[in-house]
Amino acid sequence: MVDPLSVTAVTGVLSAMSASMATEAGKAVYESFGAVVRRVFGREVPAPAGARERAELAALIVERVRQEPEQARVLAQWMGAQGAVGGPVGHGVPALLPPSARFFTDRARQLAALEREAARKPDGRGRLAALVGPELIGTTALAVHFGHREVERFPDGQLYADLRGGSLGSSPEPTVVLRYFLSRLGVPDPRIPPVLEDRVDLYRTLLAERRLLVVLDHAQSAAQVRPLITTAPGVFTVVIARRPLTGLEAVLIEVGPLPDRDAKRLLTDLAGKQAVAAARATLPAVLERCAGSPFALRSAAQYLTAVPPARNGAAAVDPVRAAIEDRYREFDPRLASFYRCNALRPWPAIGVASAAAAAGVPRDQAARMLAELTDLGLLEQTAAGRFRYRPAARAHAEQEALREVGPAARLAATAGAIERYLRFAVQADYAALPKRWHVGPLFSQLGPGRYEGEGAALEALGAELGNLLEAVRAAEELGDPDTVCQLVEALWAVQLKAGQIDLMLPALRSGARAAGLLRDLDPRMVARMHTQLAFGLMEAQLYDEAEVQLLAAADAARATGQLVGQATALESLGLLRLRQWRFRAALACFDDAGQVLDGIAEGDPGAQDLPRARALLQRHCGRARRGLGDLAQADDLLTGALAFFRGGEGGEGGEQYNAARTLSDLAETRLLAGRPAEALSLIEEAAAILAGERADVHLIDLGVLRRRCQEALR
Repeated sequence: MVDPLSVTAVTGVLSAMSASMATEAGKAVYESFGAVVRRVFGREVPAPAGARERAELAALIVERVRQEPEQARVLAQWMGAQGAVGGPVGHGVPALLPPSARFFTDRARQLAALEREAARKPDGRGRLAALVGPELIGTTALAVHFGHREVERFPDGQLYADLRGGSLGSSPEPTVVLRYFLSRLGVPDPRIPPVLEDRVDLYRTLLAERRLLVVLDHAQSAAQVRPLITTAPGVFTVVIARRPLTGLEAVLIEVGPLPDRDAKRLLTDLAGKQAVAAARATLPAVLERCAGSPFALRSAAQYLTAVPPARNGAAAVDPVRAAIEDRYREFDPRLASFYRCNALRPWPAIGVASAAAAAGVPRDQAARMLAELTDLGLLEQTAAGRFRYRPAARAHAEQEALREVGPAARLAATAGAIERYLRFAVQADYAALPKRWHVGPLFSQLGPGRYEGEGAALEALGAELGNLLEAVRAAEELGDPDTVCQLVEALWAVQLKAGQIDLMLPALRSGARAAGLLRDLDPRMVARMHTQLAFGLMEAQLYDEAEVQLLAAADAARATGQLVGQATALESLGLLRLRQWRFRAALACFDDAGQVLDGIAEGDPGAQDLPRARALLQRHCGRARRGLGDLAQADDLLTGALAFFRGGEGGEGGEQYNAARTLSDLAETRLLAGRPAEALSLIEEAAAILAGERADVHLIDLGVLRRRCQEALR
């Protein structure tokens, strides 16, 4: 059993619970501990924010329970259950390096420099090297080759992340990369902390005893990579950038063009000795044109005997650009058009369907063209059926498109792509969460998409999330606030169910900005955008910002007489108070929201949603009562809400997702009331529902709650 008189032990439990706040079960556990803390002190205590406040609260708890043995016993039982939750984390052995190039030539000096830094004796400084060179010069190939060659040096695996962003401001934040790394290191999603500080702490703790290679490709700044660097003695971090990163204290290893001797060796590997011998007359011109660029040499290998065309413009000084133009000149008109049309926006994951729609060709033809462009090195495959342009190729294709069709046609094509993503998102969101309150005309015009179930619709949204977020950025750049808001509103299901707030927060901020510029949309959208951003900020534990957005949502709804929007904002403010362990204030917010709903008469806007809105408030009031220690009333409220979501008392067939969440709340309440067997029964019912919806994250949450019940029954 965990020692309640140990500040370290109590701090550890608080940190573990804070780390689990990204999930519904984690929030319930955190709220429950707030109730335990309230019982220990006899009053409400604000929830701690950050590691320092957690340590301070732990010290206060230990000081208090030393004086009250009964409280120490209660705390010990509760903490003992938490100690059994989740099991060990962080035992994965990642192997994330891309495949090595088949033919790799020279770079002996750079490889030796990497090896020296990797083998340097530990001295408290992180082993860190920076490979610096222009695009497609071979920096990535060098790091990958080194990683595969030295695999025995790093028996605990290799981590790799591409930090490149397509459009301005779209490079992944450190918190996003850390979520990816922690997941690959074996940390279950429910135990990945929601905030950067805690993710950095967990990441560095997990790597402390490991021998592991970390490759950070296409880094943009020292600030982007600094949270990903550790001083662990067995970890070697390689940062790849086009230029030295100011403020990054790393061994600088410059990667330049291949010398002619090595360039000729690479051409021989690629084309064969006979082909190189046959091209003796043209070889000097080929080598001069390629200027030691591995990309250009690979491109030239199939045209060795042809006299290279004259270069002009950017291609006169850039061998990569020259190689891309050489390939482009060989395209037939249909492939050239396809190449241009799909480069008008830096979509992060081009699929066959979207590529076909952009170019106006059949899907089977689009699939062949994507494969051909990938074989030519102009695109790279990111996942099965998904592709993206290499930056230099996209820049060339976009320039050719502007030359071919002009800026106006380019904007029209981008707007068309945005519209296609918007219609997809609306239909998928409607199918993934059909009974929620939708805002915007497209939901009623299009209706739900055809999916096997809510889980399948959610999977479809998740697969396109990167492109949908890029569509939000594009719509904002085009000055189309209505489309920005409709796109963001159509992300509600994935925001609520998939838990990828790290990626979504910039888009949610775009929605809030656009809300003040609406042209023709329903004015209810203003409050919705502020509320949706507030929910995202709450997930990121940015509570002060969230409160500002919720107050803005309430003001916007009140100003336009939108009672449903006003009630939603007040309800959301109550949810924020639950996170802060301010249970009485939360209950007051829920009561205020209920009074606003009382003002909605039959036939008023939103009247048809009243039964559902009241059931949600009933559920939240049950959570607040649980926090105040009133477990009997909490049980009654949650049982009433559950009846609605199961389909009784006007539930109109029920709402499976909210039924499962209410079952989880009720299970938590009965566990705290000393009824773990009943709680287990409720957990199994919730698990059966969520399995049908493919809500994997929530199923993991339920597994945590199940283990707590089983521990209580021992």
